[in-house]
Amino acid sequence: MNASKMIDVRSDTVTRPGARMRAAIANAEVGDDVYGDDPTVNALQEFAAELLGHEAALFMPTGTQSNLVALLTHCQRGDEYIVGADAHTYKYEGGGAAALGGIQPQTVPFGENGGIDLDDVASVLKENDIHFARSRLLCLENTQHGRVQTVDSMRAAASFAREHGLKLHLDGARIGNAAVRLGVSLREIAQCFDSVSLCLSKGLGAPVGSLLLGDQAFIEEARRWRKVTGGGMRQVGMLAAAGQIALTDGLARLHEDHDNAQYLAARLTGLSGITIREGWTQTNMVWLDFDQDCGADLTAWARDSGVRLSAYGRVCRLVTHCDVDREDLDRVVEVIRQFPARESVAHPRAKAVD
Repeated sequence: MNASKMIDVRSDTVTRPGARMRAAIANAEVGDDVYGDDPTVNALQEFAAELLGHEAALFMPTGTQSNLVALLTHCQRGDEYIVGADAHTYKYEGGGAAALGGIQPQTVPFGENGGIDLDDVASVLKENDIHFARSRLLCLENTQHGRVQTVDSMRAAASFAREHGLKLHLDGARIGNAAVRLGVSLREIAQCFDSVSLCLSKGLGAPVGSLLLGDQAFIEEARRWRKVTGGGMRQVGMLAAAGQIALTDGLARLHEDHDNAQYLAARLTGLSGITIREGWTQTNMVWLDFDQDCGADLTAWARDSGVRLSAYGRVCRLVTHCDVDREDLDRVVEVIRQFPARESVAHPRAKAVD
């Protein structure tokens, strides 16, 4: 182990491009993407659309913008979208749909498995009445804090949406992790939805970028909203080249992150003062609960010991990715083991991060 290396398990957003990706970036053919002239962007969009089984795709700078553009495309001012109360599109994206689109969020609770009960959704649907916002869209998330939703549950949501005249959007920032866990293709998940947002810069390892997918008419309208929200980019093929590597090499190795998360959870199990959340280590995230509010102290302690992690209050989330190996994870375990403020009762949840 390199003793000077800072080990970062805050998120899989911290990954850095490897040699093959950097070479693709350096050698990418480029053009002006606002004019639709960037061949590498076009190739990425066509490849992604085929991979996920949608008619078209649109390359975006960020996942937040990708979700926002989806909402702006599906909904008009005064419409509402129904979403989990701890969902990224609702809680961690700055209220963009309300601030920029006049779109009202209607929340429902997440279950212990990270899913949404469709009976809860039915209970908040609005009647066709001038007093009410118009229910237009249901937003799901997979994975949700690392927890995977089954294909059957997503198909049930699609049937429900059709029955009630709703569109269905997936915040699939980590859809690759979900597919690997379920042992299915990206297409099998994505075909349940009218639109899908997929992040290239998390576990897939690209430095920048997300994709929004849908039918051709949806993506043409989304292209306008991408421009309105400042996402029209020019010679961006260099980033699209990284995205192509992310959707091939990056996707193929995600199982390694899942295996490493299981390894990390096993190494931490049994430490006094820590409980591993049962059933939550499904993909590349390990969630810890502490017996006391020690998150800020743990974060500082770990940083001084060469480890960056995200601990808040009584909760810590550790995320595995392509830039940490098992030797690094052994170091993370040792830093937490040596933390002096651990005691022995598990406690409930706190906030999560991207």
